[in-house]
Amino acid sequence: MRRRRTLTATRIFSTLTLVCVLTLLLLVLAGGCTRQTVEPPTQLPSLGLSQTEVKTRLLSQFVTWEGVPYRNGGQSRRGIDCSAFVQLTYQQKFGITLPRTTEQQANLGGLITNTGLRPGDLIFFKTGWNNRHIGIYLEKYRFMHVSTTVGVTISTMTDPYWYDRYWQARRVFN
Repeated sequence: MRRRRTLTATRIFSTLTLVCVLTLLLLVLAGGCTRQTVEPPTQLPSLGLSQTEVKTRLLSQFVTWEGVPYRNGGQSRRGIDCSAFVQLTYQQKFGITLPRTTEQQANLGGLITNTGLRPGDLIFFKTGWNNRHIGIYLEKYRFMHVSTTVGVTISTMTDPYWYDRYWQARRVFN
């Protein structure tokens, strides 16, 4: 009789374990469905440029502006802010006119995942309760932007500061 109870308890334990494992698996799979995996719309303008050419143009802009100091509202080499730098870069290097503010720029193009980034994609960060920051993706999780401390620079998204504040990425052109 005691052996029979042990077998029954073992079967119940095995069944519960299987149910728990299957439940966890379903939760993991369902959780993956809620992540932002939206691909950019196909109606985005195509510039006919390779990713290498896009990166070359961006790095050319960076070399011209490297070290220019941050200035809130600035739009010149005497001082520039992050959204003005992005707006100016897109206009000068790709002939694309973007809105002036980060808030407006955050609604452009198509939402993409950070694992599908390509040179020229816009990346956004939440740097405060109501503060947003923007940069332009280069490659290998590096992006160019205007830092409040060092001005126009290249940073990595894997740096703990940026990693913790990453918000979204958008593609404006194909």
